[in-house]
Amino acid sequence: MTTAQDQIRAELKRLSNQGVNLFNAMQVEQFPENMESHFTQVLKKDYQAFLKTLPVFAQEYQIWYSAAQAVIRQFLPGRLQDFINLYEQPKGRKEIRSDNYVIEDYLKKVIITTGFDKKIVASPPDAIAVFQQQVNILNAVFDRLDNSLFEIRQVLQAELLDQELQVARQLAKGQFIRSAGALCGVILEKHFNELCHVHHIKVSKKNMLIKDYNELLKKHEVYAFETWRFIQYLGELWELSCRNKKEMPTAEEINDLINGTEKFIKTVF
Repeated sequence: MTTAQDQIRAELKRLSNQGVNLFNAMQVEQFPENMESHFTQVLKKDYQAFLKTLPVFAQEYQIWYSAAQAVIRQFLPGRLQDFINLYEQPKGRKEIRSDNYVIEDYLKKVIITTGFDKKIVASPPDAIAVFQQQVNILNAVFDRLDNSLFEIRQVLQAELLDQELQVARQLAKGQFIRSAGALCGVILEKHFNELCHVHHIKVSKKNMLIKDYNELLKKHEVYAFETWRFIQYLGELWELSCRNKKEMPTAEEINDLINGTEKFIKTVF
């Protein structure tokens, strides 16, 4: 059976390979003669066949960047800003130099010269090392996944929440509707706290409710609008279960809350 971690690894591998292809495409664009010489004389490979495997950097980079950024935001949030800074033009940058040249400059084919002889001080080849750093940050996610302490924490958390979900189902089956709803709220709160821990999000407000966590995690782009709206619905069901003294949730509504809680804790991390 394919696990969630296996799926993540497969996606990481795909993005990593795509990054290598984009890196090679950059080198071909900037140093075609050197690359051809290396392939034909050193590697003894078919250079023309190799060229056919490469993407056009300007066409494929943004797709790769968006996907890689999402992965890093999810699993290595502490390096996300570093990753973004390698792409975006620095705010307040007064001059473009080789040491502050970024991918956005590369895509615009920016060339900076100085003096009467038009000596080049910054140009597209400077972005090759910059992109290599982006690929390195993405590849660091593999180490994050391999960290045994991280895995143990996640496994124990998942097992604990699974057990509590089973209790919630038993409560609902026994017609203890409000108790089942209250337990779902506890499960969601634990998972929210874990998400905040993993993504380095500070929770300053005491007595956070589901809607408070939902707004906080959406603000930090941990998940998209669709998930935010889904959690909003779960929060409404929880409110009905625990805070609305005049109306009792139906068995169907409490099952929606339990199933929705299970879906959330097993798909958002």
